[in-house]
Amino acid sequence: MNDRQLLRYSRHILLDEIGIAGQQRLVDASALIIGAGGLGSPAAIYLASAGVGRITLADGDTVDLTNLQRQILHSEERLGQSKVASGQTALHGINPEVLVEAVPHRVSGESLAALVADADVVLDCSDNFATRHAVNRACVSHRKPLVSGAAIRFAGQFAAFDSRRGDGPCYNCLFPETGEADEPRCAVMGVFAPLTGIIGTMQAAEALKLIAGAGEVTLGRLWLLDGLTLEWRSVRFGRDPRCAVCAPSTLS
Repeated sequence: MNDRQLLRYSRHILLDEIGIAGQQRLVDASALIIGAGGLGSPAAIYLASAGVGRITLADGDTVDLTNLQRQILHSEERLGQSKVASGQTALHGINPEVLVEAVPHRVSGESLAALVADADVVLDCSDNFATRHAVNRACVSHRKPLVSGAAIRFAGQFAAFDSRRGDGPCYNCLFPETGEADEPRCAVMGVFAPLTGIIGTMQAAEALKLIAGAGEVTLGRLWLLDGLTLEWRSVRFGRDPRCAVCAPSTLS
């Protein structure tokens, strides 16, 4: 890091759990964020402000007026732009040293696999089970850590997964893929604006800890937030030995 970076990130460097070595890992790292909406906005902002060297935003939507109630990455001046282009502009204003790559379409198949393989950590900030399961499969296949979040109405949740640890569970262990229809979206159910900020920020925190090697990442635990009472609770879960995605018999 140069002198300007040492000054910019000095409050991280002062933390014994991060220090110069941990901040250098952040500067050298690459993060993939699937979804540049309510969850992806705060996640991307904190990864950029913390100095993650390369951030890839993947989202096929454009900025709509209804997004602005909660999607803090965007503004009225950028209505109609692709969310990833809007995100590039916003993140460049926050930290011009960070390289922000824009993928202006919904990723799947080989393109998703390539993006996951090229990242050090993946944040799933999407809004549907099909994408979450596809991202999980790619992360397990390429042994990449994943931080998944969701928010609807006043209910939020997040969990971290790390397939580099041989006995750790994956997203499919927690929410087995059944082929059922996607859950209701914010467009029809509504969502409390600060809730997406809380969950997206928690995703960023876990991702930064994973990269920097700071503290303990809460693997095997689903965190649930009631936005009306602001009460947290957690549910522990383990690896499903019959998981269709991460069971040893599936991976062999």
